[in-house]
Amino acid sequence: MTNKDETTMITRRHMIEAAGACAALAGFGSQADAALAPMLPEGTRLEAALDALPGKKPLIKLSYRPPNYETPIEYFRSIITPNDAFFVRYHLSVIPQLNASAWTLSVGGDGANGEARFTLNELKQFTPVELVALCQCSGNRRGLFRPHVPGVEWGYGAMGCARWTGVRLKDLLDKVGIKKKSIEIVVAGADGGISENTPRFVKSIPLWKGVEETTLIAYEMNGEPLPHWNGFPARLIVPGWTGTYWMKHLSSIAVTTKPFDGFWMKSAYRIPIGKFPVVARFISQETAVNTPITEMVTNSLITSHADGEMVRAGSNVIISGIAWDGGFGINGVDVSVNAGKSWAPAALGQDLGRFAFRPWSYRFSPAMRGKTVVMARATNMIGQSQTTDLIQNPAGYHHNVVQAVTLVVS
Repeated sequence: MTNKDETTMITRRHMIEAAGACAALAGFGSQADAALAPMLPEGTRLEAALDALPGKKPLIKLSYRPPNYETPIEYFRSIITPNDAFFVRYHLSVIPQLNASAWTLSVGGDGANGEARFTLNELKQFTPVELVALCQCSGNRRGLFRPHVPGVEWGYGAMGCARWTGVRLKDLLDKVGIKKKSIEIVVAGADGGISENTPRFVKSIPLWKGVEETTLIAYEMNGEPLPHWNGFPARLIVPGWTGTYWMKHLSSIAVTTKPFDGFWMKSAYRIPIGKFPVVARFISQETAVNTPITEMVTNSLITSHADGEMVRAGSNVIISGIAWDGGFGINGVDVSVNAGKSWAPAALGQDLGRFAFRPWSYRFSPAMRGKTVVMARATNMIGQSQTTDLIQNPAGYHHNVVQAVTLVVS
């Protein structure tokens, strides 16, 4: 836990600082708000504003307390999302301002043979591991749901792909030892709520996921220390799984011999049994009707053109974007330039690993003036693809409907 003088809240002062940071857009003026319109769904557009947190570029602000800011689509035109444009997601309003030299991480629990505490410098003495992986909020694209569902009304940008450097969680667990009857790993961060009655944001992952070679405790992001708003000084990286498990400002890790029953596991971030084509199951947390959300579903995004953008008849138009899934790897992306009547394969770009964005591109020359509807559909290595019909669920998770962008041919 942190002392009171080590924590900060998004207060009126922070709002003023953010507004001041956005003064850099003055000259951009109303063009900033206009620029948001074509790239946001209607539900998100009602709440969004282009705004900046300290240390961040102007992002799409959906709330101040807690801070929830999404990345504009333009930053997804490359595989790696810049640190200062990476989305920000918090559930609680008291955000820790931690001192790296004083920070420690405790590891233990009733499922461990012992206990240990590590400083940041001690973490860096372990064999470093580097991994490119996508972090995506479970509710990404919630603002596109019809009918409306409650929650942060994210558009397309509650995600980002970074090069993470850290230590394997398994290496820390090896230091304390794991009992044979252990089943879960409980992780907690240093952020908190305004009221003592607010449930702390604490999550668990199954033991088998925690000891995978790719599950990391990261202290660097794109070659730099983690940004304050993205979990400094260390956060959990759970590649392939949605961001709810990627605990920021990590403070403790506990191996347990029974299922964790905290609010954020028992009541939140759950999906109906059998609704989605996911492989990874969190069996110790399942009920007869629902199960914790785990891996991301196959998805893609057109990043080269906004809805309503104009192109010239007879010109060489390059449609491009990104695709991703829960870590099985992207097998291909098909593109339609006639509203889904026919499809053709796109060219896949650089492969930075199965957990990273996979870029793709498709060339075509529109012959007729008028409107043409462009669509993209990704498929992964185990045959999972995007859906054409929204899979309804109470919390608005896993939106992976095939995207359609209308181009105006002049």
